[in-house]
Formats: sequence, C-alpha cells, structure tokens
Amino acid sequence: MVQLSVCIEMVYDDEPFHERIHRAADAGVEAVEFWDWRGKDLDAIETAADETDVRIVGCTAGGVLTDPDAADEATATIRESIDTAADLGCSTLIATTGPDQEGLDRKTQHENIVDVLSRVAPAAEESGVTLALEPLNTAVDHPGYYLQTAGEGFEIIEAVDSESVALLYDVYHQQITEGNVIATITENIELIGHVHIADVPGRHEPGTGEVNYENVFDALDEASYSGFVGCEFSPTGDPETAMATVIDYT
Repeated sequence: MVQLSVCIEMVYDDEPFHERIHRAADAGVEAVEFWDWRGKDLDAIETAADETDVRIVGCTAGGVLTDPDAADEATATIRESIDTAADLGCSTLIATTGPDQEGLDRKTQHENIVDVLSRVAPAAEESGVTLALEPLNTAVDHPGYYLQTAGEGFEIIEAVDSESVALLYDVYHQQITEGNVIATITENIELIGHVHIADVPGRHEPGTGEVNYENVFDALDEASYSGFVGCEFSPTGDPETAMATVIDYT
C-alpha cells in the first residue's frame, strides 16, 4: 500500500501556514512535506503535526552542490538542515543540485555533488535522516538546473554509497525529461528514497493529464516501495476533491 504525503506548499493555500497540516489530516493523509524550512514558524508546524498525529516527512536542504567554490558553504547548509530535520522528526531532506555552472564541465560538477553529499552523509546517517537528491526538468519549470536525468542521479547515489542518500524520483519531472517512468522506477527501486507525483502537462493532480497513475501506483506496490509518495501538484479546483482523487488510486 502506497503511503501518501501532501506537499502543503502547493496543494493548499491557507494562512497561517501550519493550518494546512489540519487540512491534510482532514483529507485522510497521515504525512506532509514542504519546501524551505527557513522563515517558517517551526514551533507552530510541530504543534499542528502533534495535534493531528500527522508526520512531517520532507523539507528542502538548501545549498548549491555544483560549484566547487561553494562546497564548504553547501556542506554547512545541509548539515544545519539535517539538525533541523532531526529536531522536527522529519525523515527526508530534499536535496537539489543548483544550477549548471557556466564555464565548468559536467564532470567537475558531478564530482562536486558527490563530494558534498559524501561529506554530509555521516551526519544524515547518525540523525536517521535520508537525503533525497532530486532531478528536475529544464524544459518547462527549471531552465538552467544541473541534474535532469534519473540515470545521472542514480550514478551519484551509487558513488556516494550511503544508506542515507537516495534519489527523489519525481514522476512529473521525469515524464517531461525522459519518460520510461515505470521501467526506471522498478529497475532502480532500491536507490529511490522518495517519490513525487503530478500529472503532465500542467503539474496538476493525477488523472488530469497523460500519465497513467493507476499503473504507476501498481508498479510501486509490486516493487515493494516502502517510502512516501508526495502529492506535489497544483489542484485544478478544490484541493479536497483533488486529494480524494489521489487517495482513490491507493
């Protein structure tokens, strides 16, 4: 059975921010995630999670991993995020690479990503936090971003070789970038620590576009995927209706 989480940055728009956790709980979902933890009222978020018995399972780590001159800063930033995630009881930190650096070859940037993740991996292991490295599409949403393909992401994960560093496989981004979603997931399931879903085009809820999410969810079940599937989409209408649609797939 797939475990759902809700990205409360995208699905809901309540203010104050922590009220979105209550809406997720009312929808019948037991986990939430969000983006940058900095600038948010973490005490209120933690209180809302406790009140609703909802787990916080994801937030972003920060840091630019592609620039060798920023490696020390990125390492410190991610270590700070690991400490924060551990304090929140947050199981996963979403790590993005940052931009493709002008004037630097991809081999150098690739090696720097491996270096930074290798430096912070022991802290993640000790804290029980998983760093989930995310490829993003550059065709629609993130022009100039470095890590586009799941294949290179898996190479980085294998080079770091830590039980606390895995890939975040975002079905929306990878459908745009390269397709072949189900085969990629099932052939590399042991390297995937978190999954995001949204349909293509538009980044709306499953069922609004071209991805057969019934088959995707079945493939995750058959592969014995044990992580969370994060609903990271912009609802076409009522968020509760959109979430009910996703829950029906599970």
